[in-house]
Amino acid sequence: MNYTFQFGVLAQYQSQLLAGLWLTVQISAFAILCGTAFGILFASLRSVAGRPVRILIDAYVELIRNTPFLVQLFIIYFGLPAGGVRVSAITAALIGVTINLAAYSTEIIRAGIEAVHKSQIEAGEALGFTQFQIFRHVILIPALQKVYPALSSQFVLMMLATSICSAISVNELTAAASFVQSQSYRSFEVYLAVTALYLVLALILRGILALVGLWLFGRRTARRALKPVVEASA
Repeated sequence: MNYTFQFGVLAQYQSQLLAGLWLTVQISAFAILCGTAFGILFASLRSVAGRPVRILIDAYVELIRNTPFLVQLFIIYFGLPAGGVRVSAITAALIGVTINLAAYSTEIIRAGIEAVHKSQIEAGEALGFTQFQIFRHVILIPALQKVYPALSSQFVLMMLATSICSAISVNELTAAASFVQSQSYRSFEVYLAVTALYLVLALILRGILALVGLWLFGRRTARRALKPVVEASA
């Protein structure tokens, strides 16, 4: 293989790459906060609401989980203007990643809620808890603790999926890499560097999520969320 690596060429484009990296972080943080909030809301409603609400939530979850994220973005960015609703590329990306993550979070949290044993609910009733206290302390918090490692993995996958937003001209990390490649003609170096950036970003995110798990649920849950980071660094 007669190829000479020239990573030094990338130094003059570091501002574009760092700007793309920062936008990726912002989109991911927004999606994690909003997607998790909607996931908790929808999973909770599915557990306590009537059949029509459950059917609507199930239909939403199945629709999002069984269609490509790219198609969802295209519908938001290119489809909504046909109905008179125009959104910027970044707004479309934020809406898209939030809707997508909320669907997966709903399903994950639902599984956690259903894993709570009925005897725990009966114990809460015996102690005189209100229905809200039972749902919050006996059902929801233990459910989130059970599924937190799965949620953490989904957050990382969502962060990596933000690269798809480059297809609607969002200047996140992958779009920045495409621009740098078109200017420098050093495809191998550019995408190797971006791969390294995504890897570091994923490991940092897992570490942060493990610390959040430690704060919220204790050491056992945090160790389970941190396990991929430990294995990767070993």
